[in-house]
Amino acid sequence: MCFDTDSEPPIPRIAGAAVSHDDLVLTAADGSTFAAFLAAPDEPTKTGVVIYPDVRGLYHFYEELALRFAERGHVACAFDYFGRTAGAAKRDDEFEYMPHVEQTTDAGVQTDAAAAIAELRSRGATAVFSIGFCFGGRASWVAAASGLGLAGSIGFYGSPTRERGGPSVVDRAPQIACPILALQAGDDQGISADDNAAFERALTAVGVEHEIVTFEGAPHSFFDRKQEDFAAASDDAWQRTLAFIARHS
Repeated sequence: MCFDTDSEPPIPRIAGAAVSHDDLVLTAADGSTFAAFLAAPDEPTKTGVVIYPDVRGLYHFYEELALRFAERGHVACAFDYFGRTAGAAKRDDEFEYMPHVEQTTDAGVQTDAAAAIAELRSRGATAVFSIGFCFGGRASWVAAASGLGLAGSIGFYGSPTRERGGPSVVDRAPQIACPILALQAGDDQGISADDNAAFERALTAVGVEHEIVTFEGAPHSFFDRKQEDFAAASDDAWQRTLAFIARHS
């Protein structure tokens, strides 16, 4: 798991922002149901963000992240991965997620993401971006190669070379159909500089617009309010995220 269960995104709340939020149960094209959390600004918006959580699936951190996006004028939907194996009900902090992670497939994750994206579009979003963390960082980039019509794809410390539930992102590079932003940790024990270099080469070879940023000395899951030592990296990553969305909307 990337974050403690009581962690929150290292993003300032905007006091008085007019937003609403809902717990949802969405239905994928194959009939599976899964939990999601949607946050929206009260004013109409054309930009949407689909949030791919880390390996634990949907929990507090990602609900708060959706709210931070909504405060900044984007409708956002964070969705859960485990509806097929754990159901769509709320779960407590003791949930044993790894047996369910091992049953996920790229096809299943992206089928669920498509339903979340459809929900965003039903609420007026015409430019939808994916953003993910760890397991979800990889899944966010897989989404860019899955025909979901994304305007851009952002990943925090995702593995571009890991094969988990399907081919690696590097292997899928020819199918990637939108710009890519990768926000990687320089001191990540599971994702090496060679992995990031392979991603760079693969995207360059197929002409995909991209930016791969490595935060030197930052550990995996540095984007966490508790990690004050990496506050500067977190702020830089957040500003790059907002700028990427503004640039490609």
